[in-house]
Order: sequence, then C-alpha cells, then structure tokens
Amino acid sequence: QLQLVESGGGLVQPGGSLRLSCAASGFTLDNSAIGWFRQAPGKEREGVSCISSSGGTTNYADSITGRFTISRDNAKNTVYLQMNSLNPEDTAIYYCAARNTFYCLDYARERYRYWGQGTQVTVSS
Repeated sequence: QLQLVESGGGLVQPGGSLRLSCAASGFTLDNSAIGWFRQAPGKEREGVSCISSSGGTTNYADSITGRFTISRDNAKNTVYLQMNSLNPEDTAIYYCAARNTFYCLDYARERYRYWGQGTQVTVSS
C-alpha cells in the first residue's frame, strides 16, 4: 500500500518548536519533490514549504521563512519540517504530499499525487 504518514504534531506554547516527519511506505521518495501544506480552520489549504528530490532546492512561503526548515533523508525515506518560533497563526493540520517531479515547481494541489492523513499542530498558551 502506497502511503505517506505524518507525525510529530502536538500542542506547543508560542515561541516553541516542533519537528514534523513524513515517512513513506510502499514506494521510494528518491524521485519525488515533497511539499508540506497546512490547513487552518475555515481556511484554504496552503503550501508552506517544498523540497526537491535531491534535497538541493527548497522553497518556503513568506509566512514561515526564517522560522521553518525543510529537509529530507532519502535513506530513511523521510522528509522533515523543523518549525521554530511558532505562533498561534501556525495552528493548523499539516500535510505532506509527494509529486512525480524532481523539483517543486509550484504548490498546485492537483499536481501532488500522494497525500498523508495530516498531523495537528496547535500553538497556544
């Protein structure tokens, strides 16, 4: 079964950090760019970060630039999102998704073939 599984979400205080993981099973991520998306209550799902298949190219949304870092370990078939200096506006369900291209190109959801089930991140005091 081909699937992506996110983990690492939870409740954190403002200013805190979390590291999300996205693990693939049933297929290898070696040839896939991976994106992280998030969806807050009542809002559209938005792309926040993306990494090329080799890890050599990364992209960040303006809202998280300088606070989040995306990385990948292809040997572990896993992509990570390190989130620092979290604030309440970062509260959302975070999803990872894989596309069949080496580079991210864009955050168009229809171009991402596999999606995880999401992990909840809540930033609150």
